[in-house]
Amino acid sequence: MKLLYFAWLKNKIGADSEEVTPPKEVVDVASLLEWLHGQGPAYAEALGDRRRIRVAVNQEYARPDTPLTEGDEVALFPPVTGG
Repeated sequence: MKLLYFAWLKNKIGADSEEVTPPKEVVDVASLLEWLHGQGPAYAEALGDRRRIRVAVNQEYARPDTPLTEGDEVALFPPVTGG
């Protein structure tokens, strides 16, 4: 699964993307965010307030219950971006 991070999430995590293999318990967006939160202090800080995070799966806005599969591309970004 490919993860993409944007704006301050990229800065806090220290990467703009990464490939991950979550455990089988990660079946949807909510469980992915929970698993990522436990991957270290940078993830915990970046993902501590889930209200400040939006998610897209394969370039479509996703909800916490959106299912995930192994080859998905998941983007995490703030709710508002400047332009």
